[in-house]
Amino acid sequence: MNNVKIICDSLSDIPKDLIEKYDIDVVPLTVILNDKEYRDGIDISNDEFYRILREENAHPKTSQATYAQFKEFFEKYVNEGREVLYIAGSSVATGTYQSAVMAKNDLEGTIHTFDSASFSFGIGILVVKAGELAKEGKSIDEILSTIEKMKKEVFVLFSVDTLEYLQKGGRISSTKAAIGSILNIKPILEIKNGLVAPICQVRGKKNVISKIIELLKEHCGNDLSDQIAYVGYSDDLKEKEKLAEAVRENLNPKDIVFFQIGTCVGTHSGPGGTGIICLKNNI
Repeated sequence: MNNVKIICDSLSDIPKDLIEKYDIDVVPLTVILNDKEYRDGIDISNDEFYRILREENAHPKTSQATYAQFKEFFEKYVNEGREVLYIAGSSVATGTYQSAVMAKNDLEGTIHTFDSASFSFGIGILVVKAGELAKEGKSIDEILSTIEKMKKEVFVLFSVDTLEYLQKGGRISSTKAAIGSILNIKPILEIKNGLVAPICQVRGKKNVISKIIELLKEHCGNDLSDQIAYVGYSDDLKEKEKLAEAVRENLNPKDIVFFQIGTCVGTHSGPGGTGIICLKNNI
């Protein structure tokens, strides 16, 4: 058994096979849909969530993970004599990180909280690396040092198919959303300083992928043969495959791993979104 226990929250959108492989515990946030509460990743499938968004014109909300949840998770492993490393979603965008810090401060034992300053598999890529290192028997200090360096290299790039959910979540104004919809503008966004930020925009969905490839080359280099590219999707499987194929043809990654954008992140991005996560260390 690894002495270091890795914990994350459900904003990390880590595929189940990787969660099991590295024995990662996931603290669920809550999504509120049609006045019902669901634990992200537990009580409702991602596919069902996106189906409801498309068919019922529903507008979900999210609720952060709580102090009580973190206390329960942390206490379990501290009582086993293990060290705990919790890797959080961006602290400036959700109060979940603060809930974890409060729980940590009320417990004895070695508990580290780490702010990924990211969302979705931008968190997950750090969690998986931490899980790999923990499985190898690395110390908590060695793990923290590695993911602190890696955090600066993570490049998250994504596009949404509709501006409606960004507007409902307060990420853009209703005026911008209305104009963008009329002009068929598709924003391409990045994670910057812990928040979603526009990097550019294109007219029409057919121009999204070519622009993403251009931006990847600019920020990560022309050759990704020494790293895995992580392609994210909500419910548009055709667009997912198109993006993966363009990445293979233009950037030659060592491998491509897919992850589905979960309900909490999907609450703000909506159906039809796609994205990619790579490291900036090739430039």
